[in-house]
Amino acid sequence: MQAQAGTIKAFLLRWILLFSALGFVVIFLIASQAYTSSIRKNASEAAERMARQTFNSMYLVMSQGWNRQQLQSFLDQMEQNNADSDIRINLYRGERVNQRFGFIGPQSADSEIRRAFSSGQSSSRITEGSSRFLYPLQAQATCLQCHTNADEGEVLGVIEVQQNLDASVGHAQINLGYYLSLIAPLPLLFGFLAVTILTRRIDRSIHQLTESIAHVESISDLELLQQERQKLGFAELTLIHRQVGSLASKLRDIAVDKELLEFEIRLLEKFVITSEVVRDWREYVSELLMDINQVIVAHTMFSIFKVDDELFDLEIFWLSPPTDRTQNSMEKAVLNRLQEQDNVLYGNGIQIRHNVANRSGGLIDLDQNRIELQCKSLLVETPKIGGIVGIGVQSDIIQDQTKVLVLESILSTLLNVVGSVRAIYKYTRDLEYYATRDPLTHLYNQRMFWELLEYELDRGMRHDYPVAILLIDLDNFKAINDGYGHSWGDRLLENFARTLETSFTQGDVVARYGGDEFVVMLPDCDQEKAEATALRLLSAIRAFSLPYTHGSPLKITASIGIGIFPDHAQNKKDLFMFVDNMMYRAKRQGRDRLCAPDEHDLLDIFKDMHEKTRLVQHAIEQHKLVPVFQPIQSTSTGEIKAVEVLSRIELPDNELMHASEFIEIAESMDLIHTLDEIVMEKTFQIVQKVGYQGLLFINMSPKAVVVKDFIPCIKSLTERYGIEAQQIVFEITERDTVKSITVLEQFVAKLRGEGFKLAIDDFGSGFSSFHYLKHLPIDYVKIEGEFIANMVHDSKDMALVNSIAKLSQELGLETIAEFVESAEVLAMVRAANISYAQGYHIGRPTPDLAGILGKAPLALSEQRPDLSH
Repeated sequence: MQAQAGTIKAFLLRWILLFSALGFVVIFLIASQAYTSSIRKNASEAAERMARQTFNSMYLVMSQGWNRQQLQSFLDQMEQNNADSDIRINLYRGERVNQRFGFIGPQSADSEIRRAFSSGQSSSRITEGSSRFLYPLQAQATCLQCHTNADEGEVLGVIEVQQNLDASVGHAQINLGYYLSLIAPLPLLFGFLAVTILTRRIDRSIHQLTESIAHVESISDLELLQQERQKLGFAELTLIHRQVGSLASKLRDIAVDKELLEFEIRLLEKFVITSEVVRDWREYVSELLMDINQVIVAHTMFSIFKVDDELFDLEIFWLSPPTDRTQNSMEKAVLNRLQEQDNVLYGNGIQIRHNVANRSGGLIDLDQNRIELQCKSLLVETPKIGGIVGIGVQSDIIQDQTKVLVLESILSTLLNVVGSVRAIYKYTRDLEYYATRDPLTHLYNQRMFWELLEYELDRGMRHDYPVAILLIDLDNFKAINDGYGHSWGDRLLENFARTLETSFTQGDVVARYGGDEFVVMLPDCDQEKAEATALRLLSAIRAFSLPYTHGSPLKITASIGIGIFPDHAQNKKDLFMFVDNMMYRAKRQGRDRLCAPDEHDLLDIFKDMHEKTRLVQHAIEQHKLVPVFQPIQSTSTGEIKAVEVLSRIELPDNELMHASEFIEIAESMDLIHTLDEIVMEKTFQIVQKVGYQGLLFINMSPKAVVVKDFIPCIKSLTERYGIEAQQIVFEITERDTVKSITVLEQFVAKLRGEGFKLAIDDFGSGFSSFHYLKHLPIDYVKIEGEFIANMVHDSKDMALVNSIAKLSQELGLETIAEFVESAEVLAMVRAANISYAQGYHIGRPTPDLAGILGKAPLALSEQRPDLSH
């Protein structure tokens, strides 16, 4: 429970009382300290005077001559005189006096007495409750008449004067407290009078201000409050009144009805997009309609989406099941509205779908006259996100113009919310599919093949059964592309993929490995079964043909290699290299054939694999690695802004071995980090030599994440060759995923901390690309090359490329299109607002970085294809 606020008067009185009490204590302490200091000072001075008087008295007696009895009588008399006072006087005789006149009375000299005898200096010491003064008696010339054994200036004795100060100090403090207590009420009295006068004036002013505010009962009363000009006695309160008037003026401009505000807020709270919402957007909209009905009565809501140039979807959501008459009336009402907008969205050009939120609810039966629609921008000029072009709701509040304004605001937000949900749903569904599928053939892609192969090999090892791999490479496929064009090449691949699928049974995995290479995994299949299956496939390929509109059908042959786990390899990488060798052996033997290993072949293949391994190891040891550079062009200016660094091995015949032939071998030998280091150092040497200032895109092996000295190594190389960290962009790809995203995040954070940049390669090849976008500080998105190459002939690829480009723009990321191999593709890349282009049309990989820099950029007009034919 909130405590009640106090009054100004009570507040001031509390503080006056507090400060008065504090003042009394402070004054008492200061005065008491002053009194005590004065008493101690006076005590010290009195002790000195008393010591000197005592000495003078003794001197007069001694000058007349005295005996031992007279001295003892003098000391006893002095002690008797001070018996009733706080002062004690003691006489300490020196050694010379005792030798001359004998010892009188017990004496015990402390360290201060002994110091006075030795120094001959008087001293004073004041403690908390007492004072002590020591006065040394030094022999003068007249004293030597009696003290014949002493020298002039020698200390013959010490007079000690002690005084107890407790009684004096205590008495002074009592008197001080008494007199201060007599005057203490005066400040309280004066403060109370001042507070009373002040609070009366404040209360009167506040009452005037309160009365003015209390008269405000409606928005129109705010104007009266604004016009009042009162003087409230204090400048501060008058200023507050003026500010209240100014606030009233502003409120008049923005005030709305409270109920309407709460009405809108309750609806807007429902418009929250979550992952559960995306899973089934229609269910979300149905639930949203039910939520809306908790505030207003709305029987139905509808949305319109553009799905193609002349095709639209009309989604109608009902609160509960409608009657057939009501359903038909609603469709008719929506189509009438569309016709009123002079739009062609009716007849065969629109697909209608009805959704019911609560199927157990009562039937909705509305006649044509009762069906009234209220829409916010029913048809927008261009489709919004998700392709949404209109939205509407049927509700009884259409008669309330004030609520209609609120409803229009709600519909405006709902237009974007529903569009966003449907867009995310569609993009997610497509990307989930294409994360595992090849966009052209719809077979499994390379990444998914590797995951399924790893799973199946592990399962085969546990259950002790073999796994066969078939690698199929189409013979002379390049001739099809060159002779008939890429579009016919793509058609052939699509139809060939269907032939592959029909040639195998359920449980077999068919995938497009890349280009014109396909791979098949046969679980629980030994070599004999695999050979029989491959021979049937070879017959099916020979019988395959694709009708060609301008001549004879297109035919194709293939070379097939076979490998068996665990007979020919113990892991997926070695197994694939084995099958790859078998496939190339089939090509060398004349193509259009199957190559299955026998005992003799096994020795040759393992020998070839061993030779390749030795070649890679020798290239790394002898630094026979060569960096090549592929240019990356700005789509807006045509200038070369960056290069991607690729690895090659220099062969004895001056040829270069492609990275795809040795990277997996280097990884299996755990030499990939050494290989990367050599290539980077040679790259930086070339960059330093030619003075290259652009970006360097470098592929980063997943092994780099777990190599502790990777970052120190790259940092050392950049410092040695004067390369700015901001020039280097490391590429990570889902094809070589890192199992621990946490480890990857920490590694990337360290890279960014050193100033290096980051790119996602082959974006779209796997669904976790989006996970990378969310959790990693990405700078560049390199779009999967298959999407780029096929978007000329495939609208789905075009849609995916446009979606990725738009998403990247919204996230503030730059995009790079790979596999740009024609002017037509480049023109489409530029139309999609992709930042950069890379591919054979821009430039092939070359060791000559200086040549890339010296090459003049193509004019934009030269990059546009001639589409007139």
